[in-house]
Amino acid sequence: MTAPIRVVLVDDQALFRAGIRMVIDSQPDLEVVGEAGDGAEGVRVVRAALPDVVLMDIRMPVQDGLAATAELLADPSFGEHPPRVVMLTTFDLDEAAARAIRQGASGFLLKDADPEFLLAAIRTVHAGSAVIAASATRDLFAHFAAPAAAPTPAAFGELTEREREIFALAARGLSNAEIAQREFLSEATVKTHISRILAKLALRDRVQLVVFAFEHGLA
Repeated sequence: MTAPIRVVLVDDQALFRAGIRMVIDSQPDLEVVGEAGDGAEGVRVVRAALPDVVLMDIRMPVQDGLAATAELLADPSFGEHPPRVVMLTTFDLDEAAARAIRQGASGFLLKDADPEFLLAAIRTVHAGSAVIAASATRDLFAHFAAPAAAPTPAAFGELTEREREIFALAARGLSNAEIAQREFLSEATVKTHISRILAKLALRDRVQLVVFAFEHGLA
């Protein structure tokens, strides 16, 4: 039997944490292994519990979620497999969420998201093969885009013409299914193209692909 996905909750509202914990622990493939009420405590809990996924509130006392996420993702003790961090926010266009994603967070969730969406998001982020609301991430970066694009890395030139086409569609927030339908391809073929694109550009997931596209003026 596959081990459950280990989750740590970091939020300063105890009642909110209790509700989320109840939802997560109701699933046989998910398990809450730690909680914290502020970012500093969250960092300590994550280092001790070694979860797969961290749900991190953005606005908290002592240390906010942005600083805590930056500290965790820069921690060399995690090696090549740091936990995947999902930011929790009450605003769908949140500049702090955009900054966290630039730092390496795997996406963001609204705190009033449906329980089923929350559960699906945890599984999706853990799998690493998709993103949470790629279209929402695109909207976020369109709203808070940097005024000047950075130079395009040489690695982008290594993409084939077909990979650039798929890259452009993924950067617009289209899912594998939507790209497959638009380009008359199978979803498996699209997934293979996306995997090759991520590998060539040294990007972890499709959230980072969207960030890459916006920061280099390719969106």
